[in-house]
Amino acid sequence: MRSFRSDTVKKLIDANVILRYLLKDDEVLFKKASSLLEKVKGGEESVVIPECVLAECVYVLLKIYKVERRIVSEKLQGLFSYKGVVNPDKKVMIDSIALFGQTQLSIVDCILCARVMDSRLELFTFDDELKKTSALQRRSA
Repeated sequence: MRSFRSDTVKKLIDANVILRYLLKDDEVLFKKASSLLEKVKGGEESVVIPECVLAECVYVLLKIYKVERRIVSEKLQGLFSYKGVVNPDKKVMIDSIALFGQTQLSIVDCILCARVMDSRLELFTFDDELKKTSALQRRSA
């Protein structure tokens, strides 16, 4: 992972910035979001995208804008792969978004599975589908 100088300011961005950037549905806000996120893409700017923002983006894209899961997964994986996204759990977020595109699990369940794959944690759940997917992911890791 690329290291940043300690005096580099990191920005915490919300779902609206990501949604305007991906959807291009408001020209003024798209330009503002694009101005930041294109710098993030090349590593000139640093941002952190929390799990809750990822979950909100997935929900809004799926339920409000009716974007296909596969497209949601591709777009968000691409965004989280930008050089300037400096989440300490970046790999887990990318893995969870990929899993989301391959399954019918919710993004929250995909985050749980990705955390299990990336750690020595054991998932305790009553959800049979989540249990099954988590076990498959654990074996393939």
